[in-house]
Amino acid sequence: MRARIPLILLLLITADIYFFQAVETLTSNSIILSAYWLLDFLLVGGSIFAFTQRGSMPKLAPALMTLLLLTLVPKLFAMPVLLLEDITRIFRGFPHRSFLVSELAMVIAAIPFMGLLYGLTRGRHNYQVHKETLYFNDLPDAFDGFTITQLSDIHSGSFSSQKGVEKGINLVNKQNSDLILFTGDLVNNLASEMDRWIPLFSKLKAPHGKFSVLGNHDYGDYIQWESEHHQQANLNKLKNVHKEIGFNLLLNEAIPLKKEDDAVALIGVENWGKGGFHKYGDLNKATEHVPADAFKILMSHDPSHWDAVTLDHDHHIHLTLSGHTHGMQFGIELFGWKWSPIKYVYKQWAGLYQKSGKYLYVNRGFGFLGLKGRVGIWPEITVLTLKKAMA
Repeated sequence: MRARIPLILLLLITADIYFFQAVETLTSNSIILSAYWLLDFLLVGGSIFAFTQRGSMPKLAPALMTLLLLTLVPKLFAMPVLLLEDITRIFRGFPHRSFLVSELAMVIAAIPFMGLLYGLTRGRHNYQVHKETLYFNDLPDAFDGFTITQLSDIHSGSFSSQKGVEKGINLVNKQNSDLILFTGDLVNNLASEMDRWIPLFSKLKAPHGKFSVLGNHDYGDYIQWESEHHQQANLNKLKNVHKEIGFNLLLNEAIPLKKEDDAVALIGVENWGKGGFHKYGDLNKATEHVPADAFKILMSHDPSHWDAVTLDHDHHIHLTLSGHTHGMQFGIELFGWKWSPIKYVYKQWAGLYQKSGKYLYVNRGFGFLGLKGRVGIWPEITVLTLKKAMA
């Protein structure tokens, strides 16, 4: 994220200069014009300060990210209107900018601004249930119709609304799935962030149990610790929190899920991510005692693990469940089409993917981090139904 801040600030400054022409066309009020630049000066200056600090980002970073989004995106939407007018002005001897066109630019900017405002105030608990039915030739007969609810990226340290979180928990239980799987990032940094929320998440129910893995944020790698001992103590406490909630935490290991006379292998690895993310996950260790012909479901927090390791692994992993990307908490999903800037970082970033007879599902996340809300990419509860393919 830090590496992209200069580009974002450059976009902001460019959009500011251009959009200001429309503002100046509509008003000559010196207070409004001065306030326009004062706000930008504070925002750009604050962002440069926040994102150039070493170690963990200052507490004001999420607020700055939110303000950057509110300031930049509406202006970017308005810029094509102003650009089209400038193209015509080239052939008209550059007359003064049209009052009408400037008004139109303002109206166009107001539409994404209102959408952003909704997402940042109400979107964080606008839970959506995404359902998929997956077919497998070698699914054990007893698991035909078996349902899995997947949660990911709870990030309890960002929560503030008891009512909002309870809404999500109730919606999870309403799915009545056979199994609940959580694919990592229970907290932002500290195990204590979950203290307030343990009673709520303990209400999650599934007849075949609740299982979990760790995500990159669960290790406490993004804050300064007095010593390695304190960081390890935090991780140990977090593992106990999983137990208190009722999650069976899988740490590079596998367990058989049994139903009637059949079984599937549920595998959980620690976090493994491409680039600068730690690679604690060990799929070889996790599958060491798993029969080669077993039907396998893998929980792995970071979807980059799928392309880098899982697809070509000796064991055929039928279904991998991941999270991590949050869909960047910003994007567009309409009529089955989806887009987010995160797609330029992660090839698999939201929803279902299939390759070589293997499935990957990337959950968009239950909570939020950094950006204080969600815009277009809403918090997700995934329900997957496993079906036996017809011969």
